[in-house]
Amino acid sequence: MLFLALPMMVSFACDTIMIFTDRVFLSRLSPDKMNAAMGGGLTSFMTITFFVGLIGYATSLTAQYYGGKEKHHCSLVISQALLIAFGAYPAVLLFRPLVHSWFRSMGISYEQLTLQIVYFDILLYGSVIILVRHTLASFFSGIGRTSVVMKAAFVSMVINIVFNYVLIFGKLGMPALGIRGAAYGTIFGNLSGLILLVFSYLERNTILEYKIQDSFVLRKDIMSRLLKFGYPAGLEMTINFLAFNTMVLVFHSHSIVTATASTIMFNWDMVSFVPLLGIQIGVTSLVGRYMGAGSPDIAHKSVMSGMKLAMAYSSIIFVLFVCFPHMLVGVFRPASSDEIYVKAIPSAIFMIRLGALYVFVDAMVVVLVGALRGAGDTLWAMYLTTTLHWILAIV
Repeated sequence: MLFLALPMMVSFACDTIMIFTDRVFLSRLSPDKMNAAMGGGLTSFMTITFFVGLIGYATSLTAQYYGGKEKHHCSLVISQALLIAFGAYPAVLLFRPLVHSWFRSMGISYEQLTLQIVYFDILLYGSVIILVRHTLASFFSGIGRTSVVMKAAFVSMVINIVFNYVLIFGKLGMPALGIRGAAYGTIFGNLSGLILLVFSYLERNTILEYKIQDSFVLRKDIMSRLLKFGYPAGLEMTINFLAFNTMVLVFHSHSIVTATASTIMFNWDMVSFVPLLGIQIGVTSLVGRYMGAGSPDIAHKSVMSGMKLAMAYSSIIFVLFVCFPHMLVGVFRPASSDEIYVKAIPSAIFMIRLGALYVFVDAMVVVLVGALRGAGDTLWAMYLTTTLHWILAIV
């Protein structure tokens, strides 16, 4: 579990730092820009979550074929997932005007709304990069080479931070693009990670071992399995993100002060939650592998190992949220004195401490959902998580 999950935790941590850096840099300019990046970034990802979840089942399917000693089928799974990724892109772009209308209906301040639409549009046009990167990452996660995914995520993070700094603030002779620069930096970062994954996938040894040269065909049987078991995960992610995104935009529509406080809190909530997804992928991969090999007892032990690792990480987050909320809020302090930020500090501190109450619940849910997906039971995972998210959103 440590061998598989730790690189994936680092990978998701790198992705978290990419997003986190966008918002920290933009917070130096103004709370409006930081809030716009939060709303626009979440919504751009929400528009592709169905396909991200669907494609993500390629990890489990690849792991099952790998565990069953059918390595040539692993590359066939990825080819079907690539077909889905490229086919999804035109459909994703069709959501653009609908999302614009949704933003306007939420009653967000005009200053934030304008910036949010700009940020959302740029990320949406680059969404195909995320889908293809996610597809290739699923291959390496499924066969247990999570270190490749980690390296790609690290490269993405470094490129993103460098481009963000240069493009947002106008360094090295470049114009200061503000929130546009943040969006472009994110795209360049994802593209660099994708390039590394492509080179790793097309290495000579990998091509020969997994017969990649023969995999670029439509296999209806494998595509059918991917769609059948992947769509509940995709539907689950879409419904969950819709609930979470709606909740965020409701906070943003209340007032600029509330928007700023909630954005700070949800940024740290992302730090607590997203790395857990690395553990989830480790659990999914191992459970899929051992179920494919006919060893359910070892699959169960993998789940327990994942649970221990998730609880250890969440314990650290719990201490940070309870004992150091002032320090966490201070990370987003604007470069110059800002009245909105000052007013948001008490609410942000309260929200972060409140978030400490559910970090352990998040850990348990993430691990158990990963176990169910690895065993092929994606439907109950969907029922569980969507019910929890919508109860919270309505309350």
